[in-house]
Amino acid sequence: MKLLLDQNLSPGLVQVIEDLFPGSRHVRDVDLQAADDGCVWAYAASHDFTIVSKDSDFH
Repeated sequence: MKLLLDQNLSPGLVQVIEDLFPGSRHVRDVDLQAADDGCVWAYAASHDFTIVSKDSDFH
């Protein structure tokens, strides 16, 4: 499983979880740090990522 970490999580977490979740990325790594939730969802779906966010109103 590949994880896509939302902007409210530290980009450094990608290195921490790389052994357990290879191929994971932070939204900053794919130029989505300023994107709205819909764009992040679309990117995640089309690239087979599971989104991880601390944002309680992430849609």
